[in-house]
Amino acid sequence: MDEELIRRAPKALLHDHLDGGLRPQTVIELADQYGYTDLPEFDGTAEGLGRWFAEAADSGSLPRYLETFDHTVGVMQHADALFRVAAECAEDLAADGVVYAESRYAPEQHLEAGLSLDEVVEAVDAGFREGERRAAAAGNPIRVGTLLTAMRHAARSSEIAELAVRHRDRGVSGFDIAGAEAGYPPTRHLDAFEYLRRENFHFTIHAGEAFGLPSIWEALQWCGADRLGHGVTIMDDILVDADGKVTLGRLAAYVRDKRIPLEMCPTSNLQTGAARSYESHPIGLLRELHFRVTVNTDNRLMSSTSMTREFAELHKAHGYTLEDMQWFTINALKSAFLPFDQRLELINEQVKPAYERLRGQASTNPV
Repeated sequence: MDEELIRRAPKALLHDHLDGGLRPQTVIELADQYGYTDLPEFDGTAEGLGRWFAEAADSGSLPRYLETFDHTVGVMQHADALFRVAAECAEDLAADGVVYAESRYAPEQHLEAGLSLDEVVEAVDAGFREGERRAAAAGNPIRVGTLLTAMRHAARSSEIAELAVRHRDRGVSGFDIAGAEAGYPPTRHLDAFEYLRRENFHFTIHAGEAFGLPSIWEALQWCGADRLGHGVTIMDDILVDADGKVTLGRLAAYVRDKRIPLEMCPTSNLQTGAARSYESHPIGLLRELHFRVTVNTDNRLMSSTSMTREFAELHKAHGYTLEDMQWFTINALKSAFLPFDQRLELINEQVKPAYERLRGQASTNPV
């Protein structure tokens, strides 16, 4: 498969951070507009700033990776900046062939210029709706929902959970916690998760990215997560012997049996040291074992990536075909925080027919 074929194939994205996907030129212009003077040293061009983000993030350390967000969050403190970033996010994803996306961000990180939490959510939602309109006008329809994230090292998770529920019928699809895992277990936010379950609301939890099985176990068995953000360390509970025989531990078997979605982000995982290569990334074995695996970008700016690039790298590493892409995409849509009938409509009326057409074209014009 060439990258143009991959780009044209419909894709669904569940794990993408709004503050990790800004256009470098937008960062420069917003910094100038609002007097943000802490941008790192670079050559003054958008290309140079983009390289700086990728190089700074490519450290093998999750805490160092997270430091790059100081600059993107720094220019996202005003309503029109949030509106612009969200609108451009929708346009960029749609141009990359994404037909459904869930974008996550932490409202508590955008209050420095005096916005309230509700004003942050309203500005982002308005931006996404504008981006959807622009994308549709360009012939690339997309639907975007948002996940409100609470920072796991802070103490505002219950407040953000209530904010998410308050806006559940106005663009907010779910809740998340994010940030460094070590020392900040998900059970610190148990009150928030219990509230969300009482409200019949969806949530995912960053777990099993930079910490081991206890993070995954707590996220599922104590907190009741619907999905796992990353979840790569589930491999610690899977034994492959010298003959290739695979044995699942109790937790891994539970995750597979319960069809718990894993929001995997291959390029990001390489940057943070959660995986060594695309070839050895857990997604390969987990796909063979039929876990509910999905492919995601995490932070497009920091990883210099897109959904097209993620699938292109997986194609090179694992030989994935359009059939595999369709499998991953349907996995994501089955796992989306979207009403069941709407998920079925996307799968049956948009995704499956498009892949059928693309397979026909590919067989007629093999690459």
